[in-house]
Amino acid sequence: QGMDRFIMQHDAAQVTGIRALGWLAAQDELFDAFLASSGADVAQVRAAAADPAFLCAVLDFLSQRDDWVLDCAAALGVAPQEIGLARAVLGGRGGMHWT
Repeated sequence: QGMDRFIMQHDAAQVTGIRALGWLAAQDELFDAFLASSGADVAQVRAAAADPAFLCAVLDFLSQRDDWVLDCAAALGVAPQEIGLARAVLGGRGGMHWT
């Protein structure tokens, strides 16, 4: 049961990360800043969109400013804390490995 719960949390966190990436991609100036800071181009973003490590980078970028988190959360219809929670789950809570 614990593992099932973790998988559900991870799936939900991945969906939040992907939705946050979609929001970010629609914010022209902010998306350009993300591309510049990550060194990725649009094709790489598309290819990595479901990669938890990449989604962590997206959520880390958004978390730099409270107003970005608040705007993104409002657009997604989630509590701002969900952005941070998704980041924690996708990051494996400090590198926990499930075997």
